[in-house]
Amino acid sequence: MLQLNPPLPMLTPKGEGFAQFLIDYGPESDLYWTVFITSTGEIWTFSNREVRASKNITLGRTHVEQVSRRLADDGRNESRGHGANGRAIEPSLLKDRR
Repeated sequence: MLQLNPPLPMLTPKGEGFAQFLIDYGPESDLYWTVFITSTGEIWTFSNREVRASKNITLGRTHVEQVSRRLADDGRNESRGHGANGRAIEPSLLKDRR
């Protein structure tokens, strides 16, 4: 686990926020970003595929699209039967994906 200093502005399925921590479980896992959501103060952890770096005109990153909730949900219901937190998910949730 790495505490980010300074925190990084990010776009998430829950809205804009600042990534405070980066979690790396190793080569066979996604990176996970712990983000404090600006509008609600909620703290969520998202896999790498669910987040985007915020727009930064100075660095030329001017066209960043918000990550859709559907993309984030699809990332959590992988065909291996595990959610983003590594716990097994309900088999009925996988039925629609096969």
